[in-house]
Amino acid sequence: MKILPLAVLLGAFAANAALAAEPVAPVAVKPRTVPAKAERTQSMPVLPLTAAELPAGQVAYQVLLAEIGLRRGYGELALSVYAELAMRSRDPQVLARAVEVAGFTRRLDVAYELAQLWVETEPESTEARQTLVGVMVMLNRIDELQPHLVRLLEQDKDNLADNLVRLNRMFVRQQDKAAVFRLIERVTAPYGQVAEAHYALAQAALANGDRAQALSSVRRAQELRPEWESPVLLEAQITASEAPAQVVSLLERYLRRYPAAKDVRLHLARAYVGDKRYADASAEFRRLLRDFPNNVEVVYPVAILALQQNDLDTAEAQLKHLLELDFGDRGVVNYYLGQVMEARHQDRAAIDYYAQVGLGDSFVSARNRQAVLLTREGRLGDARLVLQQAAAIHPSQRVAFGQVEAQLLRDAKQFPAALELLEQLLKKHPGNPDLLYDSALVADRLDKVELVEERLRQVIAQQPDNAHAYNALGYTFAERNLRLEEARELVARALALSPGDAFIIDSMGWVLYRQGDLSGALSQLQKAYAIRQDPEIAAHLGEVLWVLGRQDEARRVLREAVRLNPDNEALAAAAKKFLP
Repeated sequence: MKILPLAVLLGAFAANAALAAEPVAPVAVKPRTVPAKAERTQSMPVLPLTAAELPAGQVAYQVLLAEIGLRRGYGELALSVYAELAMRSRDPQVLARAVEVAGFTRRLDVAYELAQLWVETEPESTEARQTLVGVMVMLNRIDELQPHLVRLLEQDKDNLADNLVRLNRMFVRQQDKAAVFRLIERVTAPYGQVAEAHYALAQAALANGDRAQALSSVRRAQELRPEWESPVLLEAQITASEAPAQVVSLLERYLRRYPAAKDVRLHLARAYVGDKRYADASAEFRRLLRDFPNNVEVVYPVAILALQQNDLDTAEAQLKHLLELDFGDRGVVNYYLGQVMEARHQDRAAIDYYAQVGLGDSFVSARNRQAVLLTREGRLGDARLVLQQAAAIHPSQRVAFGQVEAQLLRDAKQFPAALELLEQLLKKHPGNPDLLYDSALVADRLDKVELVEERLRQVIAQQPDNAHAYNALGYTFAERNLRLEEARELVARALALSPGDAFIIDSMGWVLYRQGDLSGALSQLQKAYAIRQDPEIAAHLGEVLWVLGRQDEARRVLREAVRLNPDNEALAAAAKKFLP
């Protein structure tokens, strides 16, 4: 016997719930009543008819009637027939099917009645008692579960350890964690010398927020079974919430005693990554890879860490190895192989890998990168087609794909086409703040100031704390020497919302420059450039330095910025204006 998780115990109920097309009216189950919990001292009296005494033809007819009704969507009829037949016959197979039908029709109250009868009819049946436990969990009858769980554990002593470890799984969705802890405490009490009992109690205590009890129980589990990895990992999880620095030493100490512990070593390697101890992490992963070369739980993090450290050869080799193994998400592997090829500037190979990423967590990123690389190759039309097809496949991401397509058009200086695309998207998604903002930026490049203001004010109306919207509108005015006092107020509002943003600080410097406050402008622009050496900030800083008569400093700033960003338009314009 295995104590199964709730999802398994009642899998048939959930999987077939769609059969109940309409809400089912109460079912009158006349042959049996259930007294209050305190009054139930013995099983209900057995009805006079048994399965053997019912005419076979009648049983067959009622079963056929119920199944036809169920298939045709008459859940109420099917449940009524099965409930009556089960109550009269006490046949275990009929009772089992009746409980299933009650689950199909979402009548857990009736399922509970029938499951109780099934257990009373077959008290030694593991399946019957497991089903009753599952129904009781779904009905939140936690305080009544103890005798049934105790019986299930006693019935399967050969699998006691595994059953204790699985005990908490059926309560994952329970809100009353204190009641669950009390139940687990009572159920595990007879097994004080069994490590898994203390492990189960530690899990319940942790879920209940009782860290001290959880630590006490998990350490007792380690005393009883010191080589068992799970309690050590659970202690690491408990410790991480209050004393994360102690986790690494805990795992290192355990591995000195049990160096072959794969899961603990894997956890330690990940902890090193979290602490940015990449060399130590690499050493642990190399050892794991030596000992478990075909374990995907080892190979995958090795590949990702190698990619993060720009060890492209190792990353590529291990990612390709994952494709040879039974790794669940091939899409994410192909995505990271695309990243490897991009890092090597092998755009054609990267495009091919991105194209192999199907629907999943990496789909959107892969299609976006594929489109960017196609555009880089001069294939803007193909890039747009990729994004349009992706939007058709993944409609919930239509806006996001449209934004990327519009950005590619902007980068190609096809501003009218970009604005037209965004306008089409806004017709389908009116009021979408992201589309409004993007369309304002494109309108700015087309010098449609009124449209810029209209769209950004719509964004601000929806998102009054959107610093970038205030900044964009203020900068639009300042760049054109329009409504400078209002521009300053808008940028000041943006700065209040996001005080450390280099681009907003740059905007304030540019507004002050337009207003003639050269000293204030220089202070803001130097501050912005210290935070982020962006080419447009460099262009503004160079111009202000030049106007202040500090031409040598201006030349140094502009020349260095041009060296790093030779293709930036704003910087090129400033260099043309001020450099010989």
